[in-house]
Amino acid sequence: MAFAVGSTPIDQLRNNTALVAGASKIFKVPTIVKTVAEKSFSGPVFKEIEEFYPQKTSNYIDRTSMNTWEDVPAYKAITEKGKKKLVFGGLWTSVCIVGPTLSAIAEGYDVYVITDASADVSKEAHEMAITRMVQAGAHPITSLQYLLELQRDWARQETYVAVTDLAKKYGGAYGVGIQYAHEMLKH
Repeated sequence: MAFAVGSTPIDQLRNNTALVAGASKIFKVPTIVKTVAEKSFSGPVFKEIEEFYPQKTSNYIDRTSMNTWEDVPAYKAITEKGKKKLVFGGLWTSVCIVGPTLSAIAEGYDVYVITDASADVSKEAHEMAITRMVQAGAHPITSLQYLLELQRDWARQETYVAVTDLAKKYGGAYGVGIQYAHEMLKH
C-alpha cells in the first residue's frame, strides 16, 4: 500500500516504522503486525518491520476488513492482551488507522497514534485523519518520542546500547548526533 503514499517521503516512513518496531521489540511491548490481503492486494510488509518481527516467527494477522477492530482474529489478538493502552501506526491513516482507533476509544481504550509511522495518499488526508482521531481522544506521538518514552532514562543500562544503536541506524539526524557523541566521548 506504500506505492500511493503522498503525505510522507517513503524513506522517512520506513525509518520511522523501524524505530517503532525496534522499540517495541527492545522493550517487549506486545505487538501484532496486521496486513490487508497481503498476497493478493496490499503487498509485503516493510523489511524494516520484518527485521524485528519476521513473518515466520511473529504474530502476523492478515485481514480483509479495513477496520482491524471488525476482524475477529485481529480484535481477539489485540484485546486478549489485556492492555488498556494501545499504540497504532500504519498505512493508510485515513482508513486502517482511523477505524480501529475510533472503535478502540469507543470501547474505553487509551489510544496513541504514531503520526510519523503512519501515512496516507496526501498530506491533507493524513492530517485530517490525525485531527479526527485527536478530536475523539487519541494521543498523537512520534516514532522517536515513542522510543525515548520507553527508554525514559539513559541510566537504564539494560536497554541503552540497543536503543542508541536503533537510533543511530534509523533515527535520522538524532542518530547522527548520538553517533557523533559516542565517537567524540568514546562511549
